[in-house]
Amino acid sequence: MPLEIERKFLLPEFPAAQVKEGKLRIVKEQLIEQTYLALYEDQELRVRKIIDAVSGDVEYTHTFKRGFGIAREEVEVSIAGGLYDQMIQAHGAVPLIKKRSTALWDGLQVEIDEYDQIQLMVLEVEFGSEEEAESFVPPAWFGQDISTDKEYSNKKVWRELQSRRS
Repeated sequence: MPLEIERKFLLPEFPAAQVKEGKLRIVKEQLIEQTYLALYEDQELRVRKIIDAVSGDVEYTHTFKRGFGIAREEVEVSIAGGLYDQMIQAHGAVPLIKKRSTALWDGLQVEIDEYDQIQLMVLEVEFGSEEEAESFVPPAWFGQDISTDKEYSNKKVWRELQSRRS
């Protein structure tokens, strides 16, 4: 099963200065609605509706992940919009909504997620190996490393959203 190897950081603010100076180049912006269908120990099933902010194109995905920390097994497949709608309606959950800015910084692709329902901004960097991820030295503006902090996991935030609904 393919591995997703990433480090996550608690971004204190959007890095507008990095963008203005040309050190961070935004290449794509998306709006993502994410709903978990099943969660069990270190395994999760989720679906996403992903809307491209420029073109308006919409894609739908179904993802299985297993593991915790910087390296997790991940299988993601495209699904039809009708299937996504059926799963969302059957589940009746509140989706986690985030704006994702994909950018290039210092030869790396980074993803900045700004969460719509809560005050949270996270920066993610994906790597080709665990060694590369572990040896990476982030700049101070990335903020606190939360790669292994379950407090900031998407599934924990999503569960909190479900408990808020009436």
